[in-house]
Amino acid sequence: QLQFVESGGGLVQPGGSLRLSCAASGFTLERYSITWFRQAPGKEREGVSCISNSGNIFYTDSVKGRFRISRDNVENTVYLQMNTLKPEDTGVYYCAAGACTIVGGTVSAPFGSWGQGTQVTVSS
Repeated sequence: QLQFVESGGGLVQPGGSLRLSCAASGFTLERYSITWFRQAPGKEREGVSCISNSGNIFYTDSVKGRFRISRDNVENTVYLQMNTLKPEDTGVYYCAAGACTIVGGTVSAPFGSWGQGTQVTVSS
């Protein structure tokens, strides 16, 4: 069973920054490709970024240059550093294991189980 705990969300003003953490338990995170995705009320889930088990990194076009995904194998955690946040970035952010799939400049949001997520709200 794969288990994740997402944390680090909060309320920030436009232009602000947050660092999200995806901590894995019960497995070695390094062996898996990990995707960050988000979902806002009334909207479908949207892939944000993915880091593959071989170290390849992908971003959805709308966050490219603003977000950075990284992996700390010692801490068994994947991070998402989010800078220059926009109101459109608001949503609940989740992480999940699955192959990185990119279509038309968008990271595909994985299906299946995920953690409780962490709320990110960007508002003045």
